[in-house]
Amino acid sequence: MIWPFKRKIETRSDTGYTAQLMQARAAYITGTSGRAELTATVQGAVTLWENGLSVADVNGTDLLTKRLLAIAGRMLALRGEALFYITDDMLIPVSDWDLSTRLSRPSAYRLTLPDAGGGKSMTALAGEVLHFRIGADASQPWHGTAPLRRASLSADLLEVIERGLVEVYGDAPLGSSIVPMPETPETDLTDIARGFRGSRGRVLVRESVQVQAAGGPAPAQDWRANDLTPDLQKAMMDKTLDQARDQINNVFGILPGLSNAATTGPMVRESQRHLAQWTLQPMAEAMAEEATDKLGSAVTLDVMRPLQAFDSGGRARTVTALVKALAEAKEAGVDPAIALKLVDWE
Repeated sequence: MIWPFKRKIETRSDTGYTAQLMQARAAYITGTSGRAELTATVQGAVTLWENGLSVADVNGTDLLTKRLLAIAGRMLALRGEALFYITDDMLIPVSDWDLSTRLSRPSAYRLTLPDAGGGKSMTALAGEVLHFRIGADASQPWHGTAPLRRASLSADLLEVIERGLVEVYGDAPLGSSIVPMPETPETDLTDIARGFRGSRGRVLVRESVQVQAAGGPAPAQDWRANDLTPDLQKAMMDKTLDQARDQINNVFGILPGLSNAATTGPMVRESQRHLAQWTLQPMAEAMAEEATDKLGSAVTLDVMRPLQAFDSGGRARTVTALVKALAEAKEAGVDPAIALKLVDWE
């Protein structure tokens, strides 16, 4: 018997309808983990990375455009990796990929290039791909790690708190009150409780049937209204949310003072300077090194000058002092180059 599908090869689109269904099913099985990237805190941090890299000064190549740098910043923030396929006149962002390695270095890639109606799959050598990555580990130096994956506990805490607040403000009967109803059948209580859902700012009056043994009027305490608004103060949701937000910002290299309600102008500038100096510029240096290796020309990326991430007043004072020191060194007969070398000033 001949197998009827012996010579047929089934191909699937990685960005088609089947892939979307599989991703949705995987998200349903794994639960709500990973939804922290949908919060405003994470998206604000991602925007800072995206916009900060997009304005970088690029020297040595015309392929790294502002738009591609913004895509790279967003992919690095959410996935920890960014891939671009190198062509003669442009770089094409890669939506999905897998790779093979040799001596812990990528040697070949199987890429999926995005296109309307479905991605295009192709293979490429390592020299044909720009592979930017952050958070690489010694066990997998070819694989980048996103900040949220490196701090999954803080990300899960932020997501759980915000999801809890959404459910409270969406379903809790805020501003509603109710009158007690003793001696009511369970079925009636269930129907009444179902009617309270989402009833905001209304006084829900229900008639009581409790009477005394002799048939007298209902007692006064039976008509005391009770507030149905949940008490979130005891749960300390606001403080916990602020702490989770600060932890997420810290993971992305953003000082918590940037989102503090009592922050000042100098603190805002210091937070922006810290983000550029200790997060964006090292990433830009690594990206420039990768581009230099793959594009065949010396490439440099600088985010400090466009973002003005330096103390302007301090630099001006430094220049003034430097010029004065050079003039005094020249008058004293000291070589200015030697004087600068002694203090390690390039």
